[in-house]
Amino acid sequence: MSAAAVTAALIEWHARQGRHDLPWQRDRTPYRVWVSEIMLQQTQVATVIPYYERFLQRFPTVRALADAPIDDVLHLWSGLGYYARARNMHRASVRIRDEFGGEFPPRFAELAALPGIGRSTAGAILALSRGERFPILDGNVRRVLSRYFAVQGGASNRAVSDRLWRLADGCTPHAQVEVYTQAIMDLGATVCTRHKPLCAYCPLSEGCVARRTGRQHEFPAPRPVRLRRTREVFMLVAMREDGSVLLERRPESGVWGGLWCLPEFDTASAASAFARQFLQQAQIEPQPLGVVEHAFTHFDLVITPLLTRCAGGATVMDAPRSLWYNIHIPARIGLPAPVKTLLEQLASRSLFDERIAG
Repeated sequence: MSAAAVTAALIEWHARQGRHDLPWQRDRTPYRVWVSEIMLQQTQVATVIPYYERFLQRFPTVRALADAPIDDVLHLWSGLGYYARARNMHRASVRIRDEFGGEFPPRFAELAALPGIGRSTAGAILALSRGERFPILDGNVRRVLSRYFAVQGGASNRAVSDRLWRLADGCTPHAQVEVYTQAIMDLGATVCTRHKPLCAYCPLSEGCVARRTGRQHEFPAPRPVRLRRTREVFMLVAMREDGSVLLERRPESGVWGGLWCLPEFDTASAASAFARQFLQQAQIEPQPLGVVEHAFTHFDLVITPLLTRCAGGATVMDAPRSLWYNIHIPARIGLPAPVKTLLEQLASRSLFDERIAG
């Protein structure tokens, strides 16, 4: 099957079997497409939809996003993971506001140069929102092309990547480019899946080399298996009588970059030492709470929260990096999902304790 035949088959398939009712498929502006493309990186559609709808309700335009504090953005992103995506979106929106008058750059090179966008996402934005002919090569498209044309080698190999880009360009039509782009992404997401692809339902199965040779699992080349590790940490829940808890903003890089988190320590004794040294009238020994487990892509995090009651402020308060967060009147800030859940549980428990005491 030639590249032209692949294109025609995908467009015809999409009319019958493709997805047509996703929120970002309505009113396909560059901004709406951009938000969806960033959210869909590393994240399933079903997970993204409620986040997308809340995000667009709060930030209906790129200017509204640029004008918002980063904490508002991270607050709505909390639980979606890969928080660098949110920080890059905010940075890019500020540049679009300041350098392009709040309108998306008209030229591909300017769009691709914005933080967190790059070649494939820029192509998707222009193809889906404006019907401009640009190829894309996200994970779904890479998988479809790798299997159909039996492209050997890993994604990190420059020659392999260059060949896939040439194939992507060859298959991208000059007409109905927005339909084709959506079709090949949908095929990879719903039929040509990473595990157990549904080849019997694929419009490209007849010409697919991987299917013909029974080697679907070989394409794209599997990434080297990394041994999962477990990391154990202790988080200090320093709580005042009014229900406020000490939080610290994490560095921009690394896990939960830019989010507000409980002070973290490698040992319980280090957490206790911090409480004794820097918190006013703190309990001598913090009380362990239930262990919290959280899975990241390559490791598991085991958190032991340590609750200590204290009074007044912390002597190490640095206003830009620390704050007292009232669990009964939550502020709009970005919190890691397990920390948010823990604080909500504490709020429920403390309200219950107050009712019993009353």
